[in-house]
Amino acid sequence: MVLTREHWDKLTPGERAHLAALLRKSRARPGNLTPGERRDVRRLAAKLDLPALGRNLAPVARRLRLGPR
Repeated sequence: MVLTREHWDKLTPGERAHLAALLRKSRARPGNLTPGERRDVRRLAAKLDLPALGRNLAPVARRLRLGPR
């Protein structure tokens, strides 16, 4: 999706690879990461501006949930 690409592109290729590696390592459990790695995830997530992404995706999700009328 174009909306998600715009946010993902806010990270450099190295940052994207680092974030992806940390997310794989964590297996969705922050306790699987060291405190430094958790700080890295928070720092990189802040650069993605996730609240704005959620606002941009909300109308799309609403349409998908309601389906055709």
